[in-house]
Parts: sequence; C-alpha cells; structure tokens
Amino acid sequence: MDGPYLIVEAFAGYKGEKTPRSFLLEGKTLRVEKVVDRWYTETHIYFRINASDGQRYVLRLDLDEDCWELIMLERKEA
Repeated sequence: MDGPYLIVEAFAGYKGEKTPRSFLLEGKTLRVEKVVDRWYTETHIYFRINASDGQRYVLRLDLDEDCWELIMLERKEA
C-alpha cells in the first residue's frame, strides 16, 4: 500500500457487505458521519463519506484482499 496508513472499523449490513463506521488515519480516529455515495466494481467497493473532521473522503475496500485504502480527500463546499 502506497497511501497513508489506514485502519477501518466496519460493520456488516443485512446482506453481509461491509460499511465503514470509523477509521484511523495517521494516528487520528475519525467517525463516519454519513455515507454520501457508494459504488461497486468487480473487485472493489467505493465509499464517499463525510467524516467527523468536516472533510469528505473516498475509501475503497478491496474485496479480494479484504483491505481498505484511502483513495481521495475531497474538500467539502461551504
């Protein structure tokens, strides 16, 4: 993994798919305030989320490796 160190706490919904609840990014724990969007490919699930620090992030779950990656930090519009 080339991106920032990331640990995600997730829960499995009624269909068994993981959804992020909080994540540890470079030593700071951020709560997922809202899942704004999610989309699927054959090998990944992407989540656009609003976090407790007021920022919006895109997280990706690799379904084959069962690991999370930070894909993007988006600046929320005021």
